[in-house]
Formats: sequence, C-alpha cells, structure tokens
Amino acid sequence: MLYPSVKMKTLFVSDLTSMREGDSVEGFFLVLEKQQRTGKTGSSYFAIRLADKKGDVEGRIWSPADAEIKEFEKGEIVKIRGTYSPFNDKPQLKVDKLRVAKPDEIDKADYLPATTYDVPTLWAELEGFVASFTEPHLKLLVETLLNDERIGGKYREAPAAKQLHHAWLGGLLEHVVSLLKLADRVVPNYAMLNRDLVLTGVILHDIGKVRELAWESGFEYTVEGVLLGHIQMGYELAAKTMDALPDFPPRLRTLVLHLILSHHGKLEFGSPKLPMIPEALALSFLDDFDAKMMAVQQEFEKCAREGKAADEMTGKVWALDQRQMLNTKGWLGQK
Repeated sequence: MLYPSVKMKTLFVSDLTSMREGDSVEGFFLVLEKQQRTGKTGSSYFAIRLADKKGDVEGRIWSPADAEIKEFEKGEIVKIRGTYSPFNDKPQLKVDKLRVAKPDEIDKADYLPATTYDVPTLWAELEGFVASFTEPHLKLLVETLLNDERIGGKYREAPAAKQLHHAWLGGLLEHVVSLLKLADRVVPNYAMLNRDLVLTGVILHDIGKVRELAWESGFEYTVEGVLLGHIQMGYELAAKTMDALPDFPPRLRTLVLHLILSHHGKLEFGSPKLPMIPEALALSFLDDFDAKMMAVQQEFEKCAREGKAADEMTGKVWALDQRQMLNTKGWLGQK
C-alpha cells in the first residue's frame, strides 16, 4: 500500500524549520495555490503552496506527468511525499508523490488557520461594547444583525481577509474587538466624536465579509463577493436592516451607511466615498492601523517560523509598500 491510512496529522508546516536540506517529508496539507509553469529547459512543472493551521510553504512538482502524482485541485487536502529543499534561504518542498486525502484520514480543523483567542470570550467582549451603547436605534441595529444566526454565526467564524491581515477563522471577530478597544481609547480624546456611531462603524464596516468570503476549504471569494465586494454587500445588509426597524432616524441611517462606504479611506483603496464625517475619518485610520500592525506581526511570526534571527530585517511586507521591517524587541534582545 503506497500510502498507509493516517487519521491524525503529525507533521505541520511549523515543523519544517527544524529540517535539513534533503530530509524526507511525508504528510497532509491543504493546497492553497496551484500554477503550471514552464522551466528554463522548456519542461512544465507545478508551483504549489501548501498549508495547515500553523503556516504555509511553497512546493514544486517537477514531474507533474509522473504516475505517482495523482489529479488534484486547489482547495483540496492532499498527502504528499518528498524532500525538504529550501530555495533562496526559504523553506520549500520537492514533491515526488501526491494524492488527494480520504475523508477518514483528516480533520479539517488541522488545515485552516484559526484565531488563537477564545471565540466565546471575544464574542462576550463584543456584546459588552454593544450593551454600553446609549443611542437606542444604533444599539437595536447592531443587536438585530448580530442576533441573526445567519449573520452572527458567520461573524464568529469569518476571516477578515483572504490573505492580507487576520486571514484565519475568527479573524473578523478578532479584528473588530481589537478596533473596539482602540476606538474606546481614541474617542474620549476628541469631543467631536460620537462614541456609539464610531463603535457602530467598527462593528458593521466589514460585515459584508460574511457573504464576500467562503472558508469551507481554504479562504476564497464567493461569486457575489467577486462581483459586488464586501463594501457594497455590507451597505445593502445594513440598509435593509435599518429599513425594517421601526422609526429608524433617516439622518442616522445616512451616517451609518457613509461609515461603511468610506471605511477604506481613499478612492484608490476601493472606497466609493471619502470619509466626510469625523467618525468615518477615525474609523478609516483605526482600521488601517490595526490591519498594518497585524501585517507586521504576521511577518515577524513568519520570520520566526523560517528560523531567521530575531534581530534580522524581515522580507518585503506587501501591506507596507514592500518595505522591510525590523523587530525592535529582537534587535534589543527583549522578549
């Protein structure tokens, strides 16, 4: 039997950092990317990206027509056998054998990254902020949306993005709770800001992602997500909910919708409108700040997984205009 049955994942991406070039690798991974390319000699090969809940790694299938390489697609969990073959000081796998995993061999929870925080605790923190609202219409709006299991259930699970920041199960909730805490520190510093309006914007700005993204196997965009995007989808969801609530103030409705439409901050970043009220300006800055800080943290964690010294510069960070970053704690020898 070429591949014995395995019901528990024993090799994670994070384990690769302890390997040496040429070491044998055998395990199950989720296929995040699959591209057919042509090498310098003119022969074709597959460039793939394999992942589990502890990271991702590049892979190469140099002989895709080999009988040992079975048919597979992006989004499937596969079992591979090959060798650890780093390239340009980055982990990489040379895959010699591959087949799609059988259902009884895997636990999907091993393959999708998830928040390290306790989801019920995060949800309780979110509900605590909502309970503190003093504006009854905004409080009812947020409660109505979050208590709808078709929305609230997904809100607990959804990633905040496909790749860039908080791209893991529970990532949206983690991102929102982080923003709520930031907002509650910033708002008291500026008397012009309406706290309940800012917090409503924080909770609803990315609510369209519960329908824009799918996370059954890997993180992908739904067809509606590709065609409409989470801003438009969130706008429609909030608008329909407010229209169904009794006597929701028209001016407050306009402000809530503006928060959703403008939260990306700039037209070139996908916002249909620029922030034109103080609360929208604060929301866009806080949202961008939290996303960028998380991108930096992820880069530091990636360097650690790859075995880089803590005081080395990172690789280029896409979310920060391709600049490198220095981990100041590592540089100073602090934990």
